[in-house]
Amino acid sequence: MTYTSSTLYTTRQGDMVDQICQAHYSQTEGVTEQVLEANPGLAARGPFLPAGLIVSLPEIAAAPALQPTIRLWD
Repeated sequence: MTYTSSTLYTTRQGDMVDQICQAHYSQTEGVTEQVLEANPGLAARGPFLPAGLIVSLPEIAAAPALQPTIRLWD
């Protein structure tokens, strides 16, 4: 997957990828995986990131709208 633009984030001691995603994107579901994909080798650093690491936060496409639930019986 190719990302067209991104924001760069400099980690602080103890930051975690999902915490960064929650703060930047206001969600983690489906986003954390895309951030890890955009930053090869980031997952290998473990759950707690060292201070001073530059993490690319790619532009994420909006999630598709959920289909309305069809109720067969009311």
